[in-house]
Amino acid sequence: MAERRRQRRGPGGGRALPAALLLCLWCRAAAERVRYAIPEELAAGSLVGPLARDLGLSADELPARKLRLSEEKQYFTVNEENGNLYVNERLDREEMCGDSATCSVSFEALVHNPLNIFHVEVAIEDVNDNCPVFSKAALDLEIGEFIPPENPDGSKQPELVLERALDREKQSSFELVLTAVDGGDPVRSGTVQVRINVTDANDNPPVFSKRWRVARSWTVGPLDFEERNKYSFSLEARDGGGLVSHCKVQIDVTDENDNAPEITILSLSSPVPEDAPAGTVVALLNLKDPDSGENGQVSCELSGEAPLSIVASAGGSYKVVTASALDREQAAEHRVTVVARDRGRPALRSSAELVLEVSDVNDNAPVFEEAAYSAYVAENNAAGALVLRVQARDADAGANGRVSYWLAGGSAGAAGAAPPVSVEARSGALYAQRSFDYERCREFAVAVRAQDGGAPARSSTATVRVFVLDRNDNAPRVLWPAAAAGEAAGAAASPFEVVPRSAEAGYLVAKVVAVDADAGRNAWLSYELVQASEPALFRVGLHSGEVRTARAVSERDAAKQRLVAVVKDHGQPALSATATLHVVLAESLQEALPELSERAAGAEAPAAELHFYLVLALALLSALFLLSVALAVLARLRRAGPPAVLRCLGAQRFSVAGAAFPADFCEGTLPYSYNLCVAAPARALPEAAWPPPPVPVLSAEELLSGDSCQKPNPSSSAVVGEVPADPDAAQVCKANSFLLRL
Repeated sequence: MAERRRQRRGPGGGRALPAALLLCLWCRAAAERVRYAIPEELAAGSLVGPLARDLGLSADELPARKLRLSEEKQYFTVNEENGNLYVNERLDREEMCGDSATCSVSFEALVHNPLNIFHVEVAIEDVNDNCPVFSKAALDLEIGEFIPPENPDGSKQPELVLERALDREKQSSFELVLTAVDGGDPVRSGTVQVRINVTDANDNPPVFSKRWRVARSWTVGPLDFEERNKYSFSLEARDGGGLVSHCKVQIDVTDENDNAPEITILSLSSPVPEDAPAGTVVALLNLKDPDSGENGQVSCELSGEAPLSIVASAGGSYKVVTASALDREQAAEHRVTVVARDRGRPALRSSAELVLEVSDVNDNAPVFEEAAYSAYVAENNAAGALVLRVQARDADAGANGRVSYWLAGGSAGAAGAAPPVSVEARSGALYAQRSFDYERCREFAVAVRAQDGGAPARSSTATVRVFVLDRNDNAPRVLWPAAAAGEAAGAAASPFEVVPRSAEAGYLVAKVVAVDADAGRNAWLSYELVQASEPALFRVGLHSGEVRTARAVSERDAAKQRLVAVVKDHGQPALSATATLHVVLAESLQEALPELSERAAGAEAPAAELHFYLVLALALLSALFLLSVALAVLARLRRAGPPAVLRCLGAQRFSVAGAAFPADFCEGTLPYSYNLCVAAPARALPEAAWPPPPVPVLSAEELLSGDSCQKPNPSSSAVVGEVPADPDAAQVCKANSFLLRL
């Protein structure tokens, strides 16, 4: 039967630990002691006991737990499949333990995953396998040849027979009376005085003062207590008479502290995962000191800075356990020195180094160098161009620290649309998937995910914001005068502008309105007059685009003037567009109509006849319209005081619509505002409060349609101009410039 016993012992050295952790480690240090008893002289392979079962290990656990024995001499072996303990070689109790009353063999059983140690003791019982042995192989006796046998004639001779043994040393003489009686009648007798002197005989063998003689030291050679701590032999004393006596002598060898402690590393679990809990056994040690007494009493401790502690176990064993959590990123290995000291005088010490490697656990997610990245890419880039390179670092090792990059979404593109950039999985480089257009998209953001190769994988994300830089890839676009059908791109053909011959220097003729879809300096526009029938008569504002008279109009100036203005941006290289204005110098529309007819005929020669009738119809309609407007205004002035047109042209001017832009225009530079004249709510104002009204510029269609200036057409491209006060403007809404589209 195997006897199983738990023994708990406190730590024998190491660091001081908190109470809770110390209690935990103390409980873990509880050692299993398993005992078996077998007779000596068993054959090799004989069963000792079911070691694995007695240790609480099942057959399924054995491959992973790796049960093995640690003993200096392999008296026993354990089967890896069933965990039974067997005799490895024949055991002779007398050879192993001599004449000792008890005999046993102790060793340790080690298991892994987790690492633990168990103490096993096998008692060797005696078997009557030895016969009595004489001290001598043969006995020699001597008998004198003169010693006769008994008398052959049968005569009797008186013999003095000792009834008990004599001891001369106690009584050396005796006096006796010997009486002889015959067989006659009367009986006769005789006496004799007998004096007996006891002569000394060699009847006392030599006597030792002690049957056992114990000697502490006498020697003819060196002694080693660890090899043999006592010697015993027999002494024989013989006197001259041939008597002998025997005595046993035992010599005890006293121990000297001449052996340092021996440290044996039974097992070392290296590497140990960094997530191992506190109290995990990482090494098993065995300490022995061949000396005896205090010379063989050993204490053990750890030297060095490491989160490890040493805990005493039974049988001179020690466990090295983790004292706190491990972190491979802070320390990939720990080196400590195990120091063992005995209690001799002087004390002897020995040391052994333990190197514990810490294996990596995927406990760190990749960390980007920046939480948010910004990249700047000029538009019209080539597809596949490098945009940016992101980098994330993972403190783990191996596959746990190998980082891959992926796109995790972003603000660019509609749902389901291909992302504008791609990322290379290994390098973290972002490449443009297509050419960017600043006018369509000025910036976008994508999320990049960095993921390690651990199981389970850890990841983190960073935002990459890409800003598209503008290039001067858009020429200025002239909004007014609008380009006619068939005109070349970038050029604008103008309607007629009527300028009175009474116009002074600075008179506003028209305003060239242009925009540029680019941004910054690429959208800064400047205007220049590059061609004119009378170069000295007109000028254009460098930044405003306003075409004004450079001097007063004279009678010598031609009635028809053609102006070509160029609009340039400030890009590198600069792009430009042209606008063409046709100016008619006339005091009224009726005066300008012949010139307009001639302009239309010259411009559209194949349709001259059709245009002629159209101009004639327009002239007649204009005359009728002016007459109707004059009559209506006069009638209203009589009934309602100041006409609405005067209120319209007063201080309450405002814009009813913003600037009109093409439907496909994204954003550009239009730094000027334009006002249209509309009528304010009717209210009575003193006539003296009205300032000189400005004259509105209306299109010919509006005039021909009969609408008054109280209902302006929002789609009109009219430009308001400031002219000197005219008394005739109070009667009719007279235009100084007409927009006529033929």
